[in-house]
Amino acid sequence: MNPHLLTLLIFIPLAAALLMAFIPAGKKAIYKYVALFTGILQLILSGGMYYLFHPKGAGITDERLYQFVDRTPWIRLDLGSLGQLEVDYFVGVDGLSMPFLFLTALVMIIAVGASWNIQKSVKGYFILLMILDMAVMGVFGALDFFLFYIFYELMLLPLYFLIGIWGGARREYAAIKFFLYTLFGSVFMLLVIVGLYFSVTNPETGAHTFNMLYMMNPANYAPDAIFSIAANHELVGISARLLGFIVLFVAFAIKVPIVPLHTWLPDAHVEAPTPISIILAGILLKVGGYGILRICFSIFPDAAQQSAWWLGLIGVVSIIYGALVALAQRDLKRMIAYSSVSHMGFVLLGIASLTTEGTAGAMFQMISHGFLSAALFFLVGMLYDRVHDRNIYHFRGLASIMPRFTVFVAITFFASLGLPGFSAFIGEAFVIIGAFNAESVNGILPRWMAIAGSLGILLSAAYFLWTLQRMFFGQTRLKGGEEWTKALTDASPRETLIMLPMLGLALALGIFPALAFDKINASVLALVELVVTN
Repeated sequence: MNPHLLTLLIFIPLAAALLMAFIPAGKKAIYKYVALFTGILQLILSGGMYYLFHPKGAGITDERLYQFVDRTPWIRLDLGSLGQLEVDYFVGVDGLSMPFLFLTALVMIIAVGASWNIQKSVKGYFILLMILDMAVMGVFGALDFFLFYIFYELMLLPLYFLIGIWGGARREYAAIKFFLYTLFGSVFMLLVIVGLYFSVTNPETGAHTFNMLYMMNPANYAPDAIFSIAANHELVGISARLLGFIVLFVAFAIKVPIVPLHTWLPDAHVEAPTPISIILAGILLKVGGYGILRICFSIFPDAAQQSAWWLGLIGVVSIIYGALVALAQRDLKRMIAYSSVSHMGFVLLGIASLTTEGTAGAMFQMISHGFLSAALFFLVGMLYDRVHDRNIYHFRGLASIMPRFTVFVAITFFASLGLPGFSAFIGEAFVIIGAFNAESVNGILPRWMAIAGSLGILLSAAYFLWTLQRMFFGQTRLKGGEEWTKALTDASPRETLIMLPMLGLALALGIFPALAFDKINASVLALVELVVTN
C-alpha cells in the first residue's frame, strides 16, 4: 500500500482551495466545478482505500496494525532541562477511522451538490468548504495529538464563517454560540494534551512526545508524572487520570452533542445554510464520538471503566430527551436537529456498555446516522429553497404535488426511525443488545438502561410518522396558497442524483451490515479488550 494515499486524501482539498484563490472572483461557475471534481476525486480515493483496507488492521495501540501510515519528523526543539520537543506528522488508519474517511468524502460531495445554487460570495464559500474538508479528514487520520489538535481547531474557523455569513436571520448568534461552546472544550483539552506530553516519553529516544499510541501504553509514563497510573496524583480531590478523562470527554461530548451540552446544535442547524447543516449532522457530530473512542477510552481506559455507568445514563437521557423535544417542534429543521441528539445518544449508550456488540453498534450507528441525517437536512433544504418556510403546520397534502419528493422523505423517515432492512435498525439493535448484555458481561450497566433506551426508537417513530402524516397526506392545504403550489416543484434530476446514493447505502448496510462490520470488528475487539482488562 502506498503510505502517502492518506496524506493525499487529506490535502487534496487544500490544493483545490489554493487553486480557487487564483481564479478571478467573476468566474463563479468554476468554483463549484473545482469543488465537485475534488469531492469526486476524494470519494474515489477513499473508496479505493476502503476496499484495500485489510479487515485484520486492528490498530488502536499497535502501530504495526495501522494501515496507510505516513510518519515524518515535523518539529524538533531543544527545551534545555525540559528535554526535546518532539512532534511528528503521523497519520494512519484502522477500523475506527477508515469508515469515517469514506463517510466524510461522501457527505462532502453531497454538501457540494447542495451548494450548487449559492450566489453570495461564491469564492469565499467554496474556499472555506475545502479548508473544512481538509480539517475533518485530518482529524480522522491524525495519530499525533498535536497534529490532531491543529486539525480539530481548524474545523472551527471555516464553520464559524460559513454559518455567520451564509446563515439565516440569527446567523451571528448561532455562529458565536457554536464557536464559544466548541472553544470552551478545546481550551481545556489543550491543558490535558500538555499534561500528557510531559507525562509520556518516547521509548526509543527518551524525549517527551505527543504520539497517541505511546500515550496508550502505561509503560511510557514517567513514574512521578501527573497522569501516571502508578503515581495516582490528585487534582481538586479527583484522580488526575479521571479528571483528564472528564475534560477530554466534555470537549468531545460538546461535539456529539449530549444533554445538557447540546443547546448550540438546534440554533446552528436552523440558522446554517443547508450544505452546512448536512456537514454538521453528517460529519461533525461523528468527530465527537470518534474522539471519545480514539482518545478518551484508549488513553484513559481505567477512567473509562470507572465512568461507564454515568456515560450510559447520559446516553439514555439524551435519547429520551432529544426524542421528546423533537416531538414538540413545529420547525422541521429543528425537529431533525433534536432527532440527532436522540440518535447520537445511542452512540454513547453503546460505547458505555464496554461490550463488543455495543461498541460495534455505536460505530455502525455513527456511520448510518452520517448519511441519513445528511439526507434529512438535504430534503428540508429542498423544501425551504422553494417556499422559504419550514413550519410543519404550514404544509398538508404535499404527496399530491411532489410525489417523488414524498417518496424520498418517506424512505428516509422510515430508515431513520429504525425500520428493519435499513442501516439505523442494525446500529440501534446492536447498541440495545450490548447495553442489555452489559450487566451479565461486566456488571457495569443495569438492564433498565437498555429498556429505557429502546423507548427512544418508539418516540422516533412517533415524531417521524406524525410529521409524514401531517405534511404529506390528506387534502392539500398550503399557507401560501396558489403561489406555493406553483413553487413546490418535484425533485429535480440533480436532487434525485444526490438522494439516490444515500438511500441506496442505507438499504445496502441494512441488508449487508458486514460491509461495515468486517472493517471495524478487529479494532472494536482490541479497544474493548484494552478497556475491560485495564
